Amino acid sequence: MSARYASPMTVSEATEVLGQNPGARVLAGGTDLMVQMRLTRNIPELIVDVKNIAATREIALSDDGLVLGAAVPAVDLTDHPTLRQVYPGVVEAAELIGSSQIQSRASLGGNLCHSSPAADTVPALMAVGAVCRIAGPTGERRVAVEDFCTGPGSNVLADGEFLVSFEIPAPGAGSRDAYLRFIPRNEMDIAVVGSGVSVTVDASGNCTAARVALGAVAPTAIMVPDAAAALIGTAIDDGDLERAGAAASAASRPITDRRGTAEFRRHVAGVLTRRAAAAARDRARASL
Repeated sequence: MSARYASPMTVSEATEVLGQNPGARVLAGGTDLMVQMRLTRNIPELIVDVKNIAATREIALSDDGLVLGAAVPAVDLTDHPTLRQVYPGVVEAAELIGSSQIQSRASLGGNLCHSSPAADTVPALMAVGAVCRIAGPTGERRVAVEDFCTGPGSNVLADGEFLVSFEIPAPGAGSRDAYLRFIPRNEMDIAVVGSGVSVTVDASGNCTAARVALGAVAPTAIMVPDAAAALIGTAIDDGDLERAGAAASAASRPITDRRGTAEFRRHVAGVLTRRAAAAARDRARASL
C-alpha cells in the first residue's frame, strides 16, 4: 500500500484537506513519520506536507518575541545569527536533535507533535513560555506548550488540526534560558533526563521570575513550579540552586528502564536543574 501525497500552499488549504481526510498524517520534517511508517507498516492514506506553507517556515524575531514556524528545520535555528543570543536554551535543545543530517530536516514542531516525554526541545520551549498556534477546520486556537502533550505519543490536536507555529515572548534584558540533558553515552541518544530553565534577574542580580521544566521523568514533560519558586526572590546562590534541584527531584515521576533507574533519574533531575539554573542566571546577568 502506498500513501497519496498533498502539498498545500496555505493554512486554509491544509485545514481543508486535513478536514476531508481524517486519517491523513502531517509531514513537517518527516524524521519521525518516515521511521514510524517503516517500522509499523502503518501507512496513512494521505500524507500532507506542510513545509510549503510560508507560516510553517517563518522565523520572525521582533521586540515582541519570536514567531517560529513549526516546520523550520533545527539547523535554521542553530545557524541563525541572533537566536542563540536571545534564546540560548532553545537553540541548545535544537542542537541535540539527532545528527547534523537529521537537523537539516527535523523541526521543533515535529519534535512536539511526536509527543515523546524525552523530546529535548519540549522542556526548553516550556521554560521560555512558548505557545502553540494550532489551525483546524473551525479556525485557530492557541495552547501553551506545557498543555499540548497528554501522554506518551498523544496530544491535544483534534482531527483536521495541525501545528502552524510557536509564539515565544521576548525575554528582554535580564532574562535568559538554558537547557541541559543527560544521556548514557557521548553519542546521539534520547534524553534520560532533560532540564530547561529560564530566569529573570534585576539590576542587583536577584531573581524576579523563573520557569523550570523537566523532560523524560514523567509521561509528559512537566513544569516544576516549586523549583521556580525556590529561585524567585533570591540571588540564585548555591543554597538556592540546591533547593531548586531538590524540588525538581521531588516532582519527578520517572520509570526504570535500560537507560536508568527511577532513583537515578530523580537524582539527575536535581543535578541538571541546578546546573541549568546557574547557566541561565549567568546569561541573564550578562544580558543586563
